[in-house]
Amino acid sequence: MKPYIIVHMMTSIDGRIDCPMVGQLSTDEYEVALDKFGLCSKLSGRVTAALECTAVKEESDRIGEQPVLQESIHIARSSDEYTIVVDTYGKLSWQANTSDGHPVLCIVSEQVSQTYLDTLHLLEISWIVVGKDRIDLPKAMEILHDKFGIKQVVIVGGGHICGGFLETGLIDEVSIMLAPGIDGRKGQTAVFDGITDMECNPYRLKLESLEQLKTGIVWLRYKMREQKQQ
Repeated sequence: MKPYIIVHMMTSIDGRIDCPMVGQLSTDEYEVALDKFGLCSKLSGRVTAALECTAVKEESDRIGEQPVLQESIHIARSSDEYTIVVDTYGKLSWQANTSDGHPVLCIVSEQVSQTYLDTLHLLEISWIVVGKDRIDLPKAMEILHDKFGIKQVVIVGGGHICGGFLETGLIDEVSIMLAPGIDGRKGQTAVFDGITDMECNPYRLKLESLEQLKTGIVWLRYKMREQKQQ
C-alpha cells in the first residue's frame, strides 16, 4: 500500500517551474487549488525546500561524515499532515520542526550520518532512512502509508523529484496550473526532469478536468493512464 500521489505544479506555457518566474504570472491560485485536495501531506525535494521551506536553516555538503548504512524510521510527532522533504544525503540543516503548521518529515538515504540523525532527533523531526545509495522511493511511500498513516501526498516541487516519482511509477494524478506566460530561458527545469530512460516513449495521461480561471490560468487535472509503452 502507498498514499495516493498527486503532482501539483504551476508552470509557464513552456513547462518551466522556476518559482520567481511563475510568481510573476500568478497570485494565490496555486494555493487555493492545493487546498481543494483536502487532507494531504506536501512533499518537495531538497532544492525546493531550501528555497521555500521556512524550517530550513541552511544547506551544507557534510563532507567527511561516515554514512549510517542502515534503514531506520523515527516518528517524532504523529499528525494527519506532514511537510515532507526528500533529501538524499541530508544536506539540509533545520531551525524548526514544523513548516506551514505541519511537522517536518525527512526522507533520506543510508548515506546520511548518525550525527545528522541525532540532530533530527534532538529537534524532534521525524525521518525515514531507506535506500543504500539513493532513496528507495517505492519503499519510502509504503512506510508513509503503513507507519505514518498518510493517505494522500501532493508533490509541490521540483522537477527532478517529480521525474523520480514518474520514473518509478508512483504517480496517480498530475495537476498542472498553466500560467499565461513564456519563460524561454535555456537550462530551466521543467515539471518533470532528470529521467534516466533516454527512450522517447511518453508516459500517457487521461484528462479528468479542465478549468479556466479569471486570471487566464488554466487548471488541468490528469490521471495516469498507463506506463510507458516499450
